[in-house]
Amino acid sequence: MVTLTFVSSDGKESRTVKAPIGISLMKLAHFEGIDVEGACGGNLACSTCHMIFSEADFARLPQMGTDEDDLLDLAPNVTATSRLGCQITVSPELDGLTIHLPPAP
Repeated sequence: MVTLTFVSSDGKESRTVKAPIGISLMKLAHFEGIDVEGACGGNLACSTCHMIFSEADFARLPQMGTDEDDLLDLAPNVTATSRLGCQITVSPELDGLTIHLPPAP
């Protein structure tokens, strides 16, 4: 288990959770009742599980694939450190990661 923190879209609330190794950030958010849509169920067919990271945390994430990069073009409020939560699997290297939810469109 690793510890991760989700920060609300307005930055006013945060929630720290224990995450099992191997779960996607999108599924973890759903399991924990955190407001992340994930309309396609993690099939890399939408961009509704968009998440934003600090530059330091972004550098710790696994490399982004071309399909994910293309889908991020469809997400509102994308930043240089945006990723799709369905494409990030919790690993020991991500312990202490902070995940910022994007502002509503």
